[in-house]
Amino acid sequence: MIRLIVYIGLSLVLTLGIAWLIATPGTIQIDVGSYRLQPGIGLSAIALVLVIVGAVFFWSLIKRLLSAPRMLAKRAARKSRDKGVDALSDGFIALQAGDAEKARRLARDARNRLPKSAAAHLLQARAELALGQWGSAREHYRALIDNPKTALAALSGLYEQARAQNREDAALTFAHKAHALAPALTWAGEAIFNDITRRGDWSAGLEMVEATPATSKEERAKKKRKQAVLHTAIAADTENSAPLVALEHTRLALKLVPDFVPAALIAARIHSSRAETRKSTSLLRRVWRANHHPHVATLFASAQPGISPTERLKRLRELVPMPPPDAQSAIVLARIAIEAQEWSAARNALANFASANPSQDTCVAMARIEEGQNDDFGRARQWLARAVTAPRDPVWTADGVTAQEWAPVSPVSGKLDAFEWKVPTNAVALSDDAHMNGFEDENLKETQDATLLEDTPPSKEPDTENEVAQVEEEKKPVPAIEQKSAGD
Repeated sequence: MIRLIVYIGLSLVLTLGIAWLIATPGTIQIDVGSYRLQPGIGLSAIALVLVIVGAVFFWSLIKRLLSAPRMLAKRAARKSRDKGVDALSDGFIALQAGDAEKARRLARDARNRLPKSAAAHLLQARAELALGQWGSAREHYRALIDNPKTALAALSGLYEQARAQNREDAALTFAHKAHALAPALTWAGEAIFNDITRRGDWSAGLEMVEATPATSKEERAKKKRKQAVLHTAIAADTENSAPLVALEHTRLALKLVPDFVPAALIAARIHSSRAETRKSTSLLRRVWRANHHPHVATLFASAQPGISPTERLKRLRELVPMPPPDAQSAIVLARIAIEAQEWSAARNALANFASANPSQDTCVAMARIEEGQNDDFGRARQWLARAVTAPRDPVWTADGVTAQEWAPVSPVSGKLDAFEWKVPTNAVALSDDAHMNGFEDENLKETQDATLLEDTPPSKEPDTENEVAQVEEEKKPVPAIEQKSAGD
């Protein structure tokens, strides 16, 4: 409404102005050759305006005609650029969908239409990498390294190609170059860190983790966990050669993760060897309250060196109540009681866990109790037969491999902090080299247990004591392999 009023008002003013000019008295004399013109002032003003408008119009028309070829060329270039952008977009979509051949074809089209586009060059390199054309992909990536905008992307592609070709040294070289250009780059940092931990260079790994910023709460928690694992790895390596250094590292690890069992066990062993029994038992008691780990209870019973099995049982009862709250505590208590020949105490410890679906360790412990307390070899053999198919007990497990002792990295993948204390559910067969380094195959263990039971002649008196010891020895996971150096 306001615009209409303004428009009407301006129109009236313009009309009044024109009427005033036409009505204004007076003339203007214009001599052209032998002609003399004497138009009025208003008409002259209107004619002048029309001449100016006409001149502007004709000048614009001439200018347009002169610039038409250039404008047509720009329009054609714009259309070609739009088609190149569409080809580039469709190419990345095709590559993500798994159609690498179509992606390469679109990348070539995009490069022809966008010769200066680094993205089109990168798309072609990634498509050829997906097609397994290593040579051409490598050449494209190397050409992109010189461009600061595409250097990191090229190094990422070269790293992936080297990994796909199992050229670990070359992959690590590309990761180091990318890390030098962008220290915050995740994949490069992880590649370097994994190589450091795989070689067992815990100090270098610790320095790298400490230098890595952590902004969120989750990142800070992961950083603390890594630091604790690396401190514990250093402590494990120096426990015998430099116990004070190892003790300091375990202190730092427990400060970061207060209930970290491997660090607590190392620290407690060092305190016990230094005759600091009170410190050892205090630490183990605190960690026990957090997670009830059976290794903590076992070490608590033996924290004072040189004591008898009866005294170890007495110490353990200070930590584990009767009846024990969980199966693992009951098994530890029963084992110490068996060593002390306290058969009733051992049986009572397992009473709540041997009646329904007992675990393998529970069955073996019950077999030893039957053999030791009652000389009942028949019932002992029954318990051993149940142990073959009984549920497994928790053990240190990483990538389907079990170990008696915790290790900083997995022997299969080399991943840091891979070992977890849990019931193994999918242990896989390893190569002979892995078995020689100390890890067991679950299926092989069960076969050995079954063979042990089947090979015992039923007609003669079974040597149950030796049988129990053999089954118990075979069912234990062997120690974790030692970390190999880079030269190995």
